[in-house]
Amino acid sequence: MAEDSSYESMLCVKPEVHVYRIPPRASNRGYRAADWKLDEPAWSGRMKITAKGKMAYIKLEDRNTGELFAQAPVEQYPGCVVESVTDSSRYFVIRIEDGNGRHAFIGLGFADRGDSFDFNVALQDHFKWVKQEGELAKAEASESTAPKLDLRFKEGQTIKISIGNIKKKEAGAKARPMGGGLLPPPPGAKAGGVIPPPEGQQTVSEPTNTAALFDFGSPVPAAQPGSDMWGDFTSAGSNSSKDAVKSGWVQFS
Repeated sequence: MAEDSSYESMLCVKPEVHVYRIPPRASNRGYRAADWKLDEPAWSGRMKITAKGKMAYIKLEDRNTGELFAQAPVEQYPGCVVESVTDSSRYFVIRIEDGNGRHAFIGLGFADRGDSFDFNVALQDHFKWVKQEGELAKAEASESTAPKLDLRFKEGQTIKISIGNIKKKEAGAKARPMGGGLLPPPPGAKAGGVIPPPEGQQTVSEPTNTAALFDFGSPVPAAQPGSDMWGDFTSAGSNSSKDAVKSGWVQFS
């Protein structure tokens, strides 16, 4: 994100903070709030933390008029601008600037422990965002300078795709058995499903007297013993059944 010098965002507001005069640091071990006159703050008012681009600003203002008392520009956190004391979590040492290059160190205290926690988190979140933005900008810069991979087809270049399962599927479809639940024909039977008579025997049918069959008004003559039109079929059927029994077929009655 490009830095916009005209836009300032609000990160945190605390209505009551206290400012203390602090003695010079006695050792390199850090500041101690017990060395301050905590019951006699030098100033009390409102604190704001704002952000403009990558910079954060700790502003101390009058709670009624909004007049600026002091300001501390923060370039990084943790850093030398904001430092915690060694004996309490509610007090900090901040470095303020007057805008002319001069700076001073003052003690900053919160009446509630939760306010000091919010102060700390607001600065941490802002500079975490600044770090992520810097890493993203570096990644974009490296991608723009790296050569791009050209995956387009060249002129005359073709591609071949081999699919090997189509023939197997077609062969499986052809070998599928016929449905319907029909039993296979007996051995020796033709496609018509009728068992032929034994060799050497022919069925002879005598001509049918169609006039006698269709003449409903005339009496039907009695069948003569020697002229039984169904005799040949009866003999043929009996012979075929005997042959079927001889050939091993089971006769169903």
